[in-house]
Amino acid sequence: MAYVNAEEDKLWHRWIKARDPQAGDLLIKRYMPLVTYHVQRISVGLPKSVSKDELTSLAMLGLFDALNKFDLSRELKFDTYASFRVRGAIIDGLRKEDWLPRSAREKAKKMEAQIEALEQRLQRHATPEEVATEMNITVDEVYRTVQEHFFANVLSINEQQELDDYEGKSFVIRDDATKTPEQTVIHTELLGELAQHIERLNRNEQLVISLFYSEEMTLTEIGEVLNLSTSRISQIHSKALFKLKELLSKEAMKTS
Repeated sequence: MAYVNAEEDKLWHRWIKARDPQAGDLLIKRYMPLVTYHVQRISVGLPKSVSKDELTSLAMLGLFDALNKFDLSRELKFDTYASFRVRGAIIDGLRKEDWLPRSAREKAKKMEAQIEALEQRLQRHATPEEVATEMNITVDEVYRTVQEHFFANVLSINEQQELDDYEGKSFVIRDDATKTPEQTVIHTELLGELAQHIERLNRNEQLVISLFYSEEMTLTEIGEVLNLSTSRISQIHSKALFKLKELLSKEAMKTS
């Protein structure tokens, strides 16, 4: 296993062999940036009613769990192992607490119905402004509702699969090579379709989506790169998700 320095190596051995409290505290401090990082990324798609303090508490449980279960003999960096435990703890906690209120879910369903009716009438994709006018709400509310619902779907589908792959007493890295031929074809087609849809976004939207999801940068970091405020980056991110959700929904309707 690779360590940052010899001192950290000593801390790990003190913790693994004797569960030295001081060593454990120092290791927790060493890996706190992992907690901050995952809290920042996951909080982007959540309602303001979910505080970062709540997410941090969940993330800390994941970090403690990782510290207690980590096998020093494995050829695996603790950062990698802890990242899945931290993110998994946050997602599991959110799922148990049902973080998206029923009213928000109903609002999302109502919006989807309104968008579908509006687009049938217009015979084209509806803009966020048109949806806002149709529902008598602000454009920001449209973006926020779509973003929350989009993230909720990600939690219920993609993250659950990922967590299932990493559950158990021992930590195992998933072998993507074990996918069936059918899964490989479908996965490739989906990635291809998503890439095509992303190309239809404007330059800033493409950059934000790429930096956030591929480079795994936070909105604040992206803002520094593009010389824009964090709130502006958040708005661009929301607009991009709105467009992608619309495009993917239409694609799904064609194939169903």
